[in-house]
Amino acid sequence: MDFSLTDEQQQYLKSLREFLAAEIAPFAAEMDRAETFRRENLTALARFGYTGLNFPERYGGTGADLLTTSIASIELARACAATALTVGASLALCGYPILKYGTEEQRRRYLPKLISGEWIGALALTEPDAGSDLASIKTRATRDGDEFVINGSKTYITNGPIADLILVFVVTAQEKRGYSLILVEGDAPGLARGRKLEKMGVRGSPTSELFFEDCRVSASNLIGEENKGFPVLMKCLAYDRIGMACFCLGIAKASLDEALAFATTRKAFGLPIMTFEEISFKLADMKAELDTAELLILRAAWLHDQGEDVTTEASIAKLYASEAAKRAADYAVQIHGGAGYFRDYRVERLYRDARLCEIGEGTSEIQRMIIARSILGKS
Repeated sequence: MDFSLTDEQQQYLKSLREFLAAEIAPFAAEMDRAETFRRENLTALARFGYTGLNFPERYGGTGADLLTTSIASIELARACAATALTVGASLALCGYPILKYGTEEQRRRYLPKLISGEWIGALALTEPDAGSDLASIKTRATRDGDEFVINGSKTYITNGPIADLILVFVVTAQEKRGYSLILVEGDAPGLARGRKLEKMGVRGSPTSELFFEDCRVSASNLIGEENKGFPVLMKCLAYDRIGMACFCLGIAKASLDEALAFATTRKAFGLPIMTFEEISFKLADMKAELDTAELLILRAAWLHDQGEDVTTEASIAKLYASEAAKRAADYAVQIHGGAGYFRDYRVERLYRDARLCEIGEGTSEIQRMIIARSILGKS
């Protein structure tokens, strides 16, 4: 496994960083304060070509591999976690299942809109009484001729207030433990959006409840086979967890950026605080953990590009990166001292953003369960 970047990848990364510094990062703090997603960010990312990275050219993408997409995703989260979360939910949680398991008609109808930024996508999984235990969902879709009629509710849905297309995980055969994935357009009759939920962090990425009351959609909106949606979802989540690991590492890298900048300019007892062992060792620990997380992410992405099942590798990368991100953000605040507690400094936002890392896309407890089952199964 060679994780060294090609000249083309290095040049792309350089231009991406310049683009993000100019057009995305300057608006991150205001998005957090306003608790509103800046739609212009998506338009700019689409224009740059970011949104089409891991999609074929025939749908408007650029056909990049997941390794390239991952290094780009890390940089976006480093610049603005809220933008990374909203765009990732649209492309990975909604777009990828369409690409991988949708019909050609579904791909041609929806992927160009998601890739161009015309539409924003979402994935509706969690319910008030079903989070980590997805097999306990109650939202139901019943066949009625050429349509599905959906009833139930979802909560904590990233992009819920603004999504133009929602991939909904539903029960379609309770007695057979049959689950399905169905696409619901944002203006579908019977779909209602709950209030925008107030969050601790990543506040520029909107989240809400969704309610389905006799919501009718065409049976042609089914992704994959009816009653066989659970294994499809699990395979997609393994892919998505690589993206979430990138999100975590981006926040961690931003935390190190801020900690290092502060430590080199802040003085105590007449010396820059970076000269004190208590500070320099924290910086060293952050760097070591971030490099390790990056290798784990690149390994999972590389294996996925080789066509391998990356369920375990994705969980390892997400688990490690998420916990490293929380520690990095915590260290960054500590290095800032009293200043880090105030919103005048970016580390205050990074600290709040990082707390999602161990929860979103499967909690750390769920990741450990997946990894343990893999070990025990192989033994």
